[in-house]
Amino acid sequence: MTERAYWTSGEDRPSRWLITCDHATNRVPGWLNGGSLGIAATDMARHIAYDIGAAGLAEKLAALLDAPAIFSDFSRLVVDPNRGEDDPTVLMRLYDGTVIPANKHADRGEREHRLDRLHRPYHGALERLASRHPSRCICAIHSFTPQLRGRPPRPWQVGILYSHRDARLGPSMVQACRDEGWVTGENQPYSGDLEGDSLDRHALRHGRPNMLIELRNDLIATEAGQKEWAERLARVIPRVLVAAEA
Repeated sequence: MTERAYWTSGEDRPSRWLITCDHATNRVPGWLNGGSLGIAATDMARHIAYDIGAAGLAEKLAALLDAPAIFSDFSRLVVDPNRGEDDPTVLMRLYDGTVIPANKHADRGEREHRLDRLHRPYHGALERLASRHPSRCICAIHSFTPQLRGRPPRPWQVGILYSHRDARLGPSMVQACRDEGWVTGENQPYSGDLEGDSLDRHALRHGRPNMLIELRNDLIATEAGQKEWAERLARVIPRVLVAAEA
């Protein structure tokens, strides 16, 4: 059976929105070290391998917005689709205290192999979907761990990330989330301006309105949590786009 780099849903849905999920699964393809990165199953189940709950949330949100969605189907530890090809973190050797044995000695050739089989097909499909609507908006769905090892707990329920190069949606989405009573980080827990990442590549460089939504993963670890937050976000997102007149 051919191992896929991505899957899509609702490609023919009419919404301006495209929902993306860069870190949807923790799958390691069979052609890579027999399907193992050499780390424990407990580590593969952690946030270091994928964004827990993000795929379910993205799927449900896309359906509510009548929007297409695209999902990567490989672990971020194999090769990270939310990093530029030249970013040194596109292939992680150490993440949140865990050494990745299958990546420790990966050379340029191995990196190119993974880019060719996974990263590039995913981004080719993402751009195909992005270009199908003349006024496309992109909403990237991610999740974050409540606490990194040795670091203080993260207080936010939601993080809204955006680049200073395009602030049409981000600040308004932050305020809309806070108006709902959600503890919301603005460009927290990460910066929303990373050269070469998915939104830079498919939104900023094309002038497409965009934002990245991070949910704390304990809130969306179950299907019930994913459904609850998809419904919450689906009430807010359309209002933000209308208000922005983007």
